Amino acid sequence: MDRPWLKHVAEGNPKSIEIPDISLVELFRQSAEEYADHTAVTFFDKTYSYRELEEAIIHFTKKLAGIGIRKNDRVAIMLPNCPQYPISFYAALSCGATIVQLNPMFQPAELLHILNDSETKALIILDRLMPLFDSIKDQTSVQHILAVGLDGDAAESAPIGGMTRLTMDPKEDVAVIQYTGGTTGLPKGAMLTHRNIVANTLQSAATSEVTTKKGKEKVLTISPLFHVYGMTSGMSVTFYNGGNMILVPKFDVGQVVELIEKEKPTAFPGVPTMYIALLDYHRSRKFDLSCLESCSSGAAPLPLEVLDRFNAISGTTVAEGYGLSEASPVTHRNPVRSLQKNGSIGIPLPNTDSRIVDIATGQETLPVGQVGELVVRGPQVMKGYWNRPEETAVTIREDWLYTGDLAKMDEDGFFYIVGRKKEMILASGFNVYPIEVENVLYRHPAIREAAVFGVPDAYRGETVRAVVVLNEEVAEEELIAYCRTQLSAYKVPEAIIVVEELPKTAVGKILKRALQKQYADL
Repeated sequence: MDRPWLKHVAEGNPKSIEIPDISLVELFRQSAEEYADHTAVTFFDKTYSYRELEEAIIHFTKKLAGIGIRKNDRVAIMLPNCPQYPISFYAALSCGATIVQLNPMFQPAELLHILNDSETKALIILDRLMPLFDSIKDQTSVQHILAVGLDGDAAESAPIGGMTRLTMDPKEDVAVIQYTGGTTGLPKGAMLTHRNIVANTLQSAATSEVTTKKGKEKVLTISPLFHVYGMTSGMSVTFYNGGNMILVPKFDVGQVVELIEKEKPTAFPGVPTMYIALLDYHRSRKFDLSCLESCSSGAAPLPLEVLDRFNAISGTTVAEGYGLSEASPVTHRNPVRSLQKNGSIGIPLPNTDSRIVDIATGQETLPVGQVGELVVRGPQVMKGYWNRPEETAVTIREDWLYTGDLAKMDEDGFFYIVGRKKEMILASGFNVYPIEVENVLYRHPAIREAAVFGVPDAYRGETVRAVVVLNEEVAEEELIAYCRTQLSAYKVPEAIIVVEELPKTAVGKILKRALQKQYADL
């Protein structure tokens, strides 16, 4: 197939890479040996070297093995960003178990579904969340509960050695079951093998500037580790490069700015809402971001206006990319030290192919500039959905992962997301892509955040509606008039609703379905 993007791979970056046949545990052990005395984790006023972190992992591995955790057992982790997370993560993997990632903000019904669907055997949970689990425990098959506190030293002493090293098949053994957001129904678990995540770790590292500073990077890790973006870009890539993962359990913009000023992180894998909050805070209190040498954005599209403004105040360039749970997660990234196109998700990672196919059948590859469904293939693509062979067969066809996202490719092989298939608005027979309208709204100085969606309309079929958070008071009529100067008539929101805040997932993705349901009728 034609791969026009290859001519834009940055000088010094590979067009393809060798992926070793090793497990995530072995990948970590390599770094623990090479960077034993380097700082692996910073958590407030505590630090842990790679040697100390490995000792804690060995200690906890023995504890899990002692309660009967064996190969292929499911071990769920329900913790915020803290040292206990990587300790639990690599200890469970060292037993041959499969990690089930849980959001600490889950409500009982959400938690119950995932625990039962995954047939979780052991649950590692933040101690203060135990009342939540107690309310549903009799309805689960969980056999072992390990409550973890954040007080005290996470790195318990244990002698190196003495652990039986399991034989793993990286291509087949599932390391993580990552449940999707469930926007189209109950969440389903993407089975990510050891090879999937090892591959994506090496692919991501090979296309960033981190590899030139191995052992020296300080990565501000606010994106939650239980989310696939934080797991790979925040934790796995950092450890692979011998970096220091600066863990932040909750995004509080004032505290984050103080942390940046104190720790001087060099890298920041963020999400759009974090960049928006930092920009808003910078309006009232100027602060220095020159320590940041490498920034990336994932989990949701980054509005163009936000991208330009953050680049201006930081002096760096935020490299926007793209990924999804089913791909471990990263598939595309704007190439560093090479051509970057604002508004683009960039080009496919090494060993990754991508194309745009027709929406109706998914069979025809569309020409440059036409909008269709984005499909990808590569070693980071999941094994399938847990216990859902029919849905797996629909999503993965002949090794191609059908993302459900609408996109287009330009003549240089750069890809652009224009929306979700299920979010596309059909107004008077015309396609309206919410991201296009949102980018216009973000250019208005009064708007801090915006979400656009379609609602039923008796005359047009669907019409465009927006919900916004403001920086300053402005009339709805003024905002609509502004949109009329920037958009075709059928794309202009017929109503713009002002709210104090937008509902978001733990990783900062705006919950449009919740807004659509709430504001469908006016």
